[in-house]
Amino acid sequence: MDRANRSVVSEFVFLGLTNSWEIQLLLFVFSSTFYVASMTGNSLIMLTVTSDPHLHSPMYFLLANLSFIDLGVSSVTSPKMIYDLFRKRKVISFRGCITQIFFIHVIGSVEMVLLIAMAFDRYVAICKPLHYLTILSPRMCIFFLVAAWMTGLIHSTIQLAFVVNLPFCGPNVLDSFYCDLPRFLKLACTDTDGLESMVTANSGFISIGSFIILIISYIVIILTVQKHSSSGSSKALSTLSAHITVVVLFFGPLIFVSTWPSPSIHLDKFLAIFDTVLTPFLNSIIYTFRNKEMKLAIRRVCRRLVNYRKIS
Repeated sequence: MDRANRSVVSEFVFLGLTNSWEIQLLLFVFSSTFYVASMTGNSLIMLTVTSDPHLHSPMYFLLANLSFIDLGVSSVTSPKMIYDLFRKRKVISFRGCITQIFFIHVIGSVEMVLLIAMAFDRYVAICKPLHYLTILSPRMCIFFLVAAWMTGLIHSTIQLAFVVNLPFCGPNVLDSFYCDLPRFLKLACTDTDGLESMVTANSGFISIGSFIILIISYIVIILTVQKHSSSGSSKALSTLSAHITVVVLFFGPLIFVSTWPSPSIHLDKFLAIFDTVLTPFLNSIIYTFRNKEMKLAIRRVCRRLVNYRKIS
């Protein structure tokens, strides 16, 4: 039977973030600024890594892929949120809502696996430096990338397998600024308590499981680094602190939203903004712009672009 015959709802209405004009203006400036900065920074990182031969190593390969994913993180919900801020009626089609949910879960899962791969990269570089290029071979890097995308696609497909065919006959109002899966399920014209528990458990398990793996990995690395008292060890600790900061910033809001999806709590909306707008920007700053080699490579790329424009 066609979905149209089972489902009266063809679009969903977002309540958005706030009705205050002043807060909307502040959110517009904040979101627009960091969205443009995130897109520019992550695009520049990808261009730099792919074009500079000095950066053709496993660590920068993973960084470039993280930047690509961060472009997706920024783009799945942010543009529509910014566009909707001053609109009275904020709507999204049924298909658009399903598509948004799908990509949110794909991209989120891919980023989790990439963060784990980057932790493994740092573990090998610090704990087994003589075997670094042997262990982190091009084949291993491709394996990490394929595993990340397969995990994301499988997770998202499982999330939506029992959702896409649910009947929706009204109401069609989502108390959010994007298609939030738990709130989406509550609008179905059938009992979804069991499905909601499954979806929450699935997302929560992946988020908390990945977070625990990362924390354990970094604890092992830090304990290894502390056994050495050299300037190289201090530099390694500084790098690790940056990595751990980004991990906490990424997983903190994500775990809260995944495991405590209560419509009565509006804090999760602002945490979602933080995760989709600010975190991708911070990734580009903390993971790369604090890296001396990356900064030099970016300057070389910018110089080449300026010279190319002058010649053309």
